[in-house]
Amino acid sequence: MAKSTIGNKNKPRFEMPHIYVILFILITLGAIASYIVPAGQFDREEVDGRSVIIPNTFEFIQQSPVGIFEFMTAIPRGVEQTVIIIFGIMAIGAMFRVIEKAGVIDLIINFLIKRFGDKGLLIIPVIIVPLALFVALTGNIESSLIFLPALLPLFIRLGFDRMAAAATVLIATVVGFSVALTAPANLGTAQTIAELPLFSGIGYRAIILTLMTIIGILFVTFYIKRVQKDPSNSLITDDVDDSQFTEKEDDIQEAGTRTVVATWVFIAALGFMLFGIFQYQWYFIELAGFYILTGLIVGLIGGLGPSRIAEAMNEGIRNILLGALIVGIARAVSVVLEDGSIMDTVVHGLSLVITFLPEWLVPVAMMIVQGLLNFLIPSGSGQAAATMPIMVGLVDLAEMTRQTAVLAFLFGDGFSNIFYPTSGYFMAALAIAQIKYTDWIKFIWPLLLLWYGAAAIFLVIAFFIDYGPF
Repeated sequence: MAKSTIGNKNKPRFEMPHIYVILFILITLGAIASYIVPAGQFDREEVDGRSVIIPNTFEFIQQSPVGIFEFMTAIPRGVEQTVIIIFGIMAIGAMFRVIEKAGVIDLIINFLIKRFGDKGLLIIPVIIVPLALFVALTGNIESSLIFLPALLPLFIRLGFDRMAAAATVLIATVVGFSVALTAPANLGTAQTIAELPLFSGIGYRAIILTLMTIIGILFVTFYIKRVQKDPSNSLITDDVDDSQFTEKEDDIQEAGTRTVVATWVFIAALGFMLFGIFQYQWYFIELAGFYILTGLIVGLIGGLGPSRIAEAMNEGIRNILLGALIVGIARAVSVVLEDGSIMDTVVHGLSLVITFLPEWLVPVAMMIVQGLLNFLIPSGSGQAAATMPIMVGLVDLAEMTRQTAVLAFLFGDGFSNIFYPTSGYFMAALAIAQIKYTDWIKFIWPLLLLWYGAAAIFLVIAFFIDYGPF
């Protein structure tokens, strides 16, 4: 006899709380933990302008629980610490809304549709490979926020869903960040602290990057094929109207001369941006100014006029404001842990667990520890400064190379950036694509298992081949 569902028809379904709610709960839990977890600290020293932990100097100190004033100001202080990043993200939204209004996005999309319209799946490796390489070289994982708004209309016109678009961009950027080749912030900081030649060991990482990228391409391709075969397999559960991301085909007009010129200027500007990143190590201060100036120039060439440019920038900022503010609110989690002097205690406790394992499993355990810490310290360079001195001491005791410890750090710090809600740029990307966090988790967890499984194998191999230099 079939079960009756009459009593369950009006039963409310559980829905994931708003991201602000999730982050506020994490901030509250961090403040409460400051009353329970013993306070502690490491001695620190300055290395290349960074304050790094000195191994074997941890000691418990007097408890300093987070008070009501510190708790009340945690979010404003988190925003203050990340204000440059927040403004940079807002500038990205402003620029892309201007170039969209100028017709640049439509011109590029129409060009790609003509090239890939009858073989749309080719767009996946065409985007993932160069984007992953770009991030592997520069460490600019936030570039997903540049490309996703432009690629969403293309994917929708090709008949793919928003999940496929977000996945293509996020997978490309995170795999490049996790298997960095010359990224200065995360890889450079870790190798400097480990006293390794800068960017050394690149050959083994290049092999890993190739294989991890192929896994990502196949994963997205299989998802798209599954949805094309049966649209009910799409993991998007909202009722968002995709037409807001693109225009109807009948509305597409032939691009005028000004639009063509504006498009080439925009492409040249992106090349100049790469030059600035490589040559002058641009970060968000420089990039934010670049985005605003590029929007102004492209808008004027495209014939928008000053007032329309200003209105477009305002619209772009409004569209991305949620994602931008998430960055500052997420930083408040680490703010309360630092206020309560329990950040070092957490780092110390996790590092002790590693010492009870067989030596060949130590690098895998390091990856897991770094992955856990990335929830608390979403900054790659910050996490390297906090943990690499400890990890270096541990690998020296385990008779494994420091290069292996750096690789474990990269894997642990990297892949979790598209899983944790404390990853500001990742949550901003979901906001841009209007994808629920719960929908994304259903989509991404199989790939994360594949990546972490492969990463564990690569780390064990690194242990046995004495991946160097020391």
